[in-house]
Parts: sequence; structure tokens; C-alpha cells
Amino acid sequence: MNMILSISNFQITLLSFKKLKKAREKLGLTQKQVSEKAGVSTNWYSRFERGEENALQETRDAILKVLKVKVEYKVK
Repeated sequence: MNMILSISNFQITLLSFKKLKKAREKLGLTQKQVSEKAGVSTNWYSRFERGEENALQETRDAILKVLKVKVEYKVK
């Protein structure tokens, strides 16, 4: 099952961070598992999921792939 994450102006909003956590939990994955599969540190991923870190597009794409999240870009 894929969740849809809408991104306006190519920035993830706080609401979207909550969707990332929901997606991870639905897959039964821990933050450590997601971070290892996406190639980032567990501490960094934890902060990213809480909205405290920014990520390059490449890193976001890797995380979203692990979480099986489909991205829709909306440019204003």
C-alpha cells in the first residue's frame, strides 16, 4: 500500500512528517531499519521524521522509496 505525500514548493511540511511516521509504522519498520535502508544515520533520520532536519532531494527520495510513499509535486 502506498501513501501519497504532497509537497508544495518542493518542501516537506510538518503535516507530511507525520505522514512519514505513519507510513513507517504501517510497514512495521523501526527508525533504525528505515535509516539503514536509506543510507542515513538513525539519529539523523529520527530528527528528520520530527521535522528538525532538512534533506537533499536524493536523500528524501531514498527515504520515500523505503517507506513506499508516492510523491506528488505541486509547484505554486
